[in-house]
Amino acid sequence: MSERFALNSATTKHWPLPDLVAGCVRAGVRGVGLWREETAAFGLEKTAALVRDAGLSVTSLCRGGFFADPGWLDDNRRAIDEAATLGAPVLVLVSGGLPEGSRDLDGARAHVGDAIGQLVPHALAAGVRLAIEPLHPMFAADRCVVSTLGQALDLAAPHPVDAVGVVVDTYHLWWDDQVWAQIERAGRQRRIACFQVADWVTPLPAGVLLGRGLPGDGCVDNRRFRRAVDAAGWTGPVEVEVFSAEVWARPGDEVLDAALRGYRETVEG
Repeated sequence: MSERFALNSATTKHWPLPDLVAGCVRAGVRGVGLWREETAAFGLEKTAALVRDAGLSVTSLCRGGFFADPGWLDDNRRAIDEAATLGAPVLVLVSGGLPEGSRDLDGARAHVGDAIGQLVPHALAAGVRLAIEPLHPMFAADRCVVSTLGQALDLAAPHPVDAVGVVVDTYHLWWDDQVWAQIERAGRQRRIACFQVADWVTPLPAGVLLGRGLPGDGCVDNRRFRRAVDAAGWTGPVEVEVFSAEVWARPGDEVLDAALRGYRETVEG
């Protein structure tokens, strides 16, 4: 099952792309999840060639969304095109928080649904699937008004399955006692588009964004999630995606080795 392991480049944030790709090849890792900022810095076409020539696949591109920001429509269309150039089947959408000065959470979430609808024709034409990612509720104000898998599935429901799916990210969903039923629902509706794992470690750092750990370092039952998405029909990659200053400070090869070890011990099986 380790052949399903994929390294999201956020986990090794300071590892230059050529080194990341070479490290994955050495470790026998076949898939990488990429971020737009790093691909732009290295060069979009250069990144596509680098990964392709190494025999790797791009499992996802992060991120589109942030639909409350000015210029969101053009930026998301560009993100779809970038995913297509990279050969990424999925563009992960982080919806964005409340508009400045607003307290209308329902209205913000409804706008996300409308925005995704405007992107669907472009996504279909590009052959890229939009993947709505729910984030932990602590991010609802400033980063993502979609907080549960059920909400993400409701937003995906009006759109073609091959155009819009959802992300199951264990870090963001482990707390929700409804998540198992919603994973089953996602399987029935064929909406799972991306599966990411990380661990929840405490105490959370200031700003909370960097409070993730490698699999096995925290309290998330990642194996239960992996079994649940498998039962729901997901046979695709399992991305390890970690935001952590402590992890980022370590050498990339060391982090990849630790991520693989944690995956084998706490996600597989």
